[in-house]
Amino acid sequence: MKALVYQGSGRRSWQEVPDPRIQHPGDVIVRIDAATICGTDLHILKGDVPEVTPGRVLGHEAVGTVASVGSAVETLTVGDRVLVSCISACGRCRYCRESRYGQCLGGGGWILGHLIDGVQAEYVRVPFADNSTHKVPEGVSDEAMVMLADILPTSYEVGVLNAAVRPGDVVAIVGAGPIGLAAILTARLYSPRTIVCIDTADTRLEAARKFGADVLVNPGSESAHEVVDRLTGGLGADCVMEAVGTPGTFEESVRLARAGGHVANIGVHGAPATLHLEDIWIKDLTITTGLVDTCATPTLIDLVAADRLDTAGMVTHRFGLDEIETAYDVFSRPAETGALKVLLTVPR
Repeated sequence: MKALVYQGSGRRSWQEVPDPRIQHPGDVIVRIDAATICGTDLHILKGDVPEVTPGRVLGHEAVGTVASVGSAVETLTVGDRVLVSCISACGRCRYCRESRYGQCLGGGGWILGHLIDGVQAEYVRVPFADNSTHKVPEGVSDEAMVMLADILPTSYEVGVLNAAVRPGDVVAIVGAGPIGLAAILTARLYSPRTIVCIDTADTRLEAARKFGADVLVNPGSESAHEVVDRLTGGLGADCVMEAVGTPGTFEESVRLARAGGHVANIGVHGAPATLHLEDIWIKDLTITTGLVDTCATPTLIDLVAADRLDTAGMVTHRFGLDEIETAYDVFSRPAETGALKVLLTVPR
C-alpha cells in the first residue's frame, strides 16, 4: 500500500510500505476513506517530537471502513464505518479507568502516527479497537466526522473544559488555526459574554469571525492586552486558551488572564517557555496543560449528528489521498494559502 512516511526532520515521502496486519486479538484493520493533517504533524516534521523515528507512517485523524477484525473485537464487524480516534485506550489501566485515555499505561494514548504507524495511508492497524473507534452515525459525512478525531475533542477538553468557561465569561483565544477555531465553536456551548480571538493572520481572523468570535485582534496592529483590558475594565480575561504552541504565545496568554482566571494551554510546544512567577505568584491563576483524552468524543458526535455543532467551513482545501504531498505544502503555509483543514479522500 501507499503511505506518507516520516524520513527525519524536514523530510517525508509518499511511498510503498507493507500492508498492516492484525497483530493482537483486539486489533482491526481500517481502510482509510478520509483523513486530514494536524498541526502536530507539522511539529513532527520540524523535529519537535523526537519519539517519532524515521520510517513512521504519520497521521492520527481519519474515518474509514473496517476491513478485518481481530478475534477479541466485540463491537465491530467488517464493513462498519468508523471514526479512528487520535487516542487509543487499553480500557484496563488506572488512567483508562479514570477516563484519562491520553495517559494510558497499557500501550495506548497517542500512539497513531507517533509510536506506531498512523492513518495517512491506504490502511491502518488500530489497536484496542473496541475502545479506540466510534461508529459513524447515519447521515453524518466523513468530512464532518473526521473533525472529531482530534481537533474538536482537543479544543473542548484541553481548552474549554480545562479553562472552566462559564456563562458570561470573557474568553480570549490565542491562535486562530484549526484548534483555535474549534475552541471558539465549543466555547459557544457555554454562552460566554465575549470571545476575543488573537492571531497575526487576517485570513484566520476572518475565519474566527465566521466561527463565532466577537472581537478580533491582530497583534501587529493593536495590543491584545489593551483590547482585553477595555473589555473587562482592566481585570483581564476570565479564561484564556493558548492554541499555537510557542513561548511567546504562552507567555502572552498568561499575561491576558485576570486574577483568579484560568489559562488552558492547548498548543504543542517544541521549545521552553518562561513562567513569570515573579509577576503571577499573587494572581491565583490556574494554568493547565494536557493531552486530549477523547472522553468527550461520544458527546461531540451526538451534537454533530443533531446539528448542534456545525464544522462546515473548517475544511478549506480538498485533495485525493495520493495528493498528500501537495496537501502538506498547502497546509504548512496558511498565511499564504488560507488553509485551515485539508481533507484527503479516497474515491470509492
